[in-house]
Amino acid sequence: MAPSVAIVGAGFGGLCMAIRLERAGIRSYTVFEKAGDLGGTWRDNSYPGAGCDIPSHLYSYSFEKYSSWSRRYPEQPEILGYLDHCADKYHVRGKIRFRTEVRRAAFDGSAWRVTTAAEDGAERTERFDVVVMGVGQLNRPRMPDIPGMSDFEGVSFHSSRWNHEHDLTGRRVAVIGNGSSAAQFIPRVAERAGHLSVFQRTPNWVIPKPDATFGPLVRLAFHYVPGLQRAYREWIYRYAEGTLYPALAQGWSEGMLKQRALRHLRDQVPDPELRARLTPGYPPGCKRVVIDSSFYPALTRPDVSLVTDKIVRITPKGVETTEGSYEVDTIVYGTGFRSTEFLAPMEVIGRDGLSLEQRWKDGAEAYLGISLPAFPNLFMLYGPNTNLGHNSIIFMIECQVNHVMACLPYLAGHGPIEVRPEAMAAWRRQLDAAMARMVWGEGCRSWYKTADGRVTNNWPGPTTLYRRLTARPPRPAYRSAGAT
Repeated sequence: MAPSVAIVGAGFGGLCMAIRLERAGIRSYTVFEKAGDLGGTWRDNSYPGAGCDIPSHLYSYSFEKYSSWSRRYPEQPEILGYLDHCADKYHVRGKIRFRTEVRRAAFDGSAWRVTTAAEDGAERTERFDVVVMGVGQLNRPRMPDIPGMSDFEGVSFHSSRWNHEHDLTGRRVAVIGNGSSAAQFIPRVAERAGHLSVFQRTPNWVIPKPDATFGPLVRLAFHYVPGLQRAYREWIYRYAEGTLYPALAQGWSEGMLKQRALRHLRDQVPDPELRARLTPGYPPGCKRVVIDSSFYPALTRPDVSLVTDKIVRITPKGVETTEGSYEVDTIVYGTGFRSTEFLAPMEVIGRDGLSLEQRWKDGAEAYLGISLPAFPNLFMLYGPNTNLGHNSIIFMIECQVNHVMACLPYLAGHGPIEVRPEAMAAWRRQLDAAMARMVWGEGCRSWYKTADGRVTNNWPGPTTLYRRLTARPPRPAYRSAGAT
C-alpha cells in the first residue's frame, strides 16, 4: 500500500515532489500551500526587475526541459509561468490545497499528525505516513532592526511584498539594502523616482550578467533539434561547476573572479570616489556574488545617491544617519530573508516529544540536508546546507526528491525510518571539514550564516558529489524509528 504523503509548500521543491509521486503512480499525497497560488518565492517576489541569475535552461526541471524560454536569464513572470505549466502538464494542481497553512506536525509513534489552518482560522488535523517540507530558505522576509520604523509617515514595504498600488513616479525613495534583489529593482526604481537614495551597509561583488533574448529560430532549434537543449544545459552546468565552484573553494579561479568583478566596476563606474565605496573589503563569494549589468549604471545617475553612513533611526519623514537626515516619502526594504530559521514558524515535534526548535537551538542541520534522527519519515527539500552560490538549486532539489523516493519503498517493510545518530554525527564532521576550505568563513556577514557565524545554508562541495551522496541507498544511514 502506498504511503500517505503531506507536502508542505507549492514552490519548485513541493511541485517537484508531487510530480515525482504522480509519475510513480503514488497519488496518496496532498500539497499544502498557505498562499492562494503556487510558485513559492517566484510568486512572492514580483518586484520590478525580479529574475534569476541562473540561465533558464538550467533553472528548470531535468524531466521538463522547456524550449519556450524567451531569454537566457528568466524573469519572474516567465518562471512562474513555467511552474504553472508543470503543475498542469503533470496533473498535480488538483492535489494542492491552497490558502491552508501548516501550523504543526507531530509524530505520534507511527505517523505524523499534521494540523492546518484555513484562511478563516479553522483548524484541522490529519494523519500522514510521511511529511515532506518544501518551504525553502527564502520565504520569510527579514526586516531590519532600526529604531523608529513604525513612526515613518510615508509608504514602506519589503521587496518580497512589493506594493504595486504605490506609484513611485517622481517620489523621493529610500532603498535600504543592496543585495541581489535590490540590485535588480534599484535600476527600475531609479527610472521612475524623482530621487533615489540607496543605503549601503557593505558593498557587494558584482559581475556582469550576459543576458540575451532567444529569437524564434533559436527557440525552434531548441524544440526540434535532438539533443541541442540537453547539450546547452550540460554546458551551462559544467561551466558553473568547473569555473565558479573553485572560486568559492578558494581555488584556481578565485583571482579570475575577482579581476572580472573589478573590471566590471571599473568599466561601469568612472568616478573613483564612488568606485572606492563600491569596492568590497572581503573576498568574492564570501557573500553572494551579484550578477547584474544595470546596477552600477543606476548608481551613477545624477538623481541617485549612494549613502554609506550608518543608519541611526527611521524618522516620520525619512532616514537619519550618523552624518545627516534624508527626507523621503517611500522606503523599500531590500534586506533579504530570515534564511537560517528553517521551517519556522511551524511547530515540528518528533519522536519522544522532541521539538525541532530544541534540536536546532545551535543552528539548523540535517543529514544530506534532508532528514534528522528522532524525526522519522520527515524529509526536507532545500534544507540546511543545500543552498548553492554557483549553480542551480533545482539540481539540488531533484537530488533530494530522488533520495526521498528511494526511501519510500523501505517504509512498507520497516515502518517509519529515521537517520542513525552516528550517521548524523559523521555527516556533521564531514561538513565542518569541507566548510573550512570555503570562502564563506572569511569574516563577512551574509544570509548564509547564523548570528554566531555558523554557515547553515550552503553546500560546501561540488554538486556532482551531492548527487552521488543522495543516490546512495537509504541503508545503512537509516534505521527503523525507535531502534537503538
